[in-house]
Amino acid sequence: MAEIDTTQDRRCRGRPQVRPDDETRQIIYEAARHEFAGSGYAATSMETVARRAGVSTKTLYRLIPNKASLFEGMVSDRLDRTLASVDLQAINHAEIEEALYGALMVCADLTLDEEVIALQRMVLQEAGKFSDIAGMFYRNGIQRIAAALADWLRAQQKRGLIELDDLDEAAGMLLGMVASAPRRAAMFGGVPLPSRVQIEARVRGCAALFLRGCQAKRAGSR
Repeated sequence: MAEIDTTQDRRCRGRPQVRPDDETRQIIYEAARHEFAGSGYAATSMETVARRAGVSTKTLYRLIPNKASLFEGMVSDRLDRTLASVDLQAINHAEIEEALYGALMVCADLTLDEEVIALQRMVLQEAGKFSDIAGMFYRNGIQRIAAALADWLRAQQKRGLIELDDLDEAAGMLLGMVASAPRRAAMFGGVPLPSRVQIEARVRGCAALFLRGCQAKRAGSR
């Protein structure tokens, strides 16, 4: 019987499996979200994030050079994954009010999320010491949500369902109607975030109120 060479087999079994960098980044961002939200920006260090993620500091610094980049990447990743899971452009009900309700619920799910509120609270508390983090959060979070909603409104205008002069400004107004008051109450007044039922009712009210001013007039209507 021919002798079987087991050297290669032993070498493969003994070598630890290499995890892809993209997967490792996801684990790091998840750990960073918990650390930033729980401890604040100043108290969070690259070392504590590495320990929570279960990676070496050498690996962390190889993938993400500093804490500012970690925070920016974490915020971008959070929004990327949320927006990737939904498609605002696919929310095209025949009735514009139902379509708008669906689009605004997507935005509400993100802007009134407990973790997102915790990150916003942290940004406000520490923006004086670390001015860059406020800009990062605004660019990668607030502006991108508003831009996605403005693009959706633009599509509805092309369908002839609404009439608006400034779609970007309208998107900001809508987001303010949906989320600003509950968010302020939670961040500054210690009021619990609204329940799902309360959010749904608020979004329906905002959609109806908004459409009274911009819904396209049908031919022959008075």
